[in-house]
Amino acid sequence: MISIYSIGAIILAYIFGSIPTAVWIGQAFYGVDVREYGSGNAGATNTFRVLGKKAGIPVMLIDILKGWTATNLAYFIGLSITGPEHSVQYVNYQLALGIVAVMGHLFPIFAGFRGGKGIATLLGMVLAVHPQAALLCVLVFVTVLLITNYVSLSSILAGFTFPVSLIFIFHVSVKAILIYGMCICVLILVTHQKNIERLLKGKESKVNLFGKKKD
Repeated sequence: MISIYSIGAIILAYIFGSIPTAVWIGQAFYGVDVREYGSGNAGATNTFRVLGKKAGIPVMLIDILKGWTATNLAYFIGLSITGPEHSVQYVNYQLALGIVAVMGHLFPIFAGFRGGKGIATLLGMVLAVHPQAALLCVLVFVTVLLITNYVSLSSILAGFTFPVSLIFIFHVSVKAILIYGMCICVLILVTHQKNIERLLKGKESKVNLFGKKKD
């Protein structure tokens, strides 16, 4: 059902997603547009690569918050429209708003429609929809990052953890969430194509959380 509240929520979700955290933090505190360096993306991974963890960590956290906030806008549409919380219809609204936020991150109106890859925003969305699976994804991300120092590889494996955990650990049967999980895998493969190529060639940049940035 389309209402003024659902339309407003969609617009707000896109606006939240469009906040170019990496660009604004890079320009405000470092005088650098991260899109002109590294992979050319305005996301947490490239911020880690170009500016290091002091800039990368806040960018990642804010981008996660963007996705979480946008997804939870479903609550403000009104339960009379979305149905009770955690119902299939309510989750569908959450997924729709989260996807809009991710699209805003990929194509931000505040940064010339040149955004990032949406991994952190996706995580925020997952955190709102299925917190347990999201926390498992975070665990995988942190573990891989500590072992390899590759933010991109950590993001890829964390993203693939979501649908796998839904099916084999949490036994989720809601088709919309499962389809969304599969779409995450496809999106990750598409947006991280260059990262995967650099990883295979051993040319991907590393980030050392306990020291200086590595090349």
